[in-house]
Amino acid sequence: MTLQANFAFCNKKLMFLNIQEGDVITVLVVDDHELVRTGICRMLEDQVDLQVIGQAESGEEAIALVRQHHPNVVLLDVNMPGIGGVETTRRLLQTAPDTKVLAVSGLAEEPYPSLLLKAGARGYITKGAPISEMVRAINKVMQGGKYFSADIAEQLASSYLSDTQKSPFDALSEREMQVAMMVVNCISAQEISDKLFVSVKTVNTYRYRIFEKLGIDSDVKLTHLAIRYGLIKP
Repeated sequence: MTLQANFAFCNKKLMFLNIQEGDVITVLVVDDHELVRTGICRMLEDQVDLQVIGQAESGEEAIALVRQHHPNVVLLDVNMPGIGGVETTRRLLQTAPDTKVLAVSGLAEEPYPSLLLKAGARGYITKGAPISEMVRAINKVMQGGKYFSADIAEQLASSYLSDTQKSPFDALSEREMQVAMMVVNCISAQEISDKLFVSVKTVNTYRYRIFEKLGIDSDVKLTHLAIRYGLIKP
């Protein structure tokens, strides 16, 4: 369904339900996987006070749609090709400061929740969350609050209450962090290249920078370091 057709459908739905347009929370769904986007939209379509006004498969597309339509809430995937979730959040809020960004991701481990929070996201829920929790999160951020799934809240609390030792991964850029997590999950340089739409040479450059910043010299040491700092489970 095109964005124009989606808006036409929205208006018909509002008329049928006799709901004033200002009473409805408008939502933009952003995820690079079509099945995930479609699934979220279908879960939300029966909520009379929520209206999905469009979908985007990348951060760049999301920014363009937000600039045009200023949705109340953006449900944003964290790990996407092109600009990632953290930078997308920053740019979205520069474009539309009143829009609430709610991260929806399968990445529950730190530092992702902290990075999104620092970028301005109002909440962070996991992709396995039931529709009731997603609706609760949307309503919470629209009321000016913040919302985190239980496992995300636990991660943030552990990070806050841990000793003051700074994680070496804090030195990595968002893209370097993205590449590092792919490497420790045994994704090859060619696969990373395909996923991020960059050359294998560029992937290896990122890898070199990661090793240099972390003071390591192999994928094995990168994996051990990621386990030590809680980015992945042993």
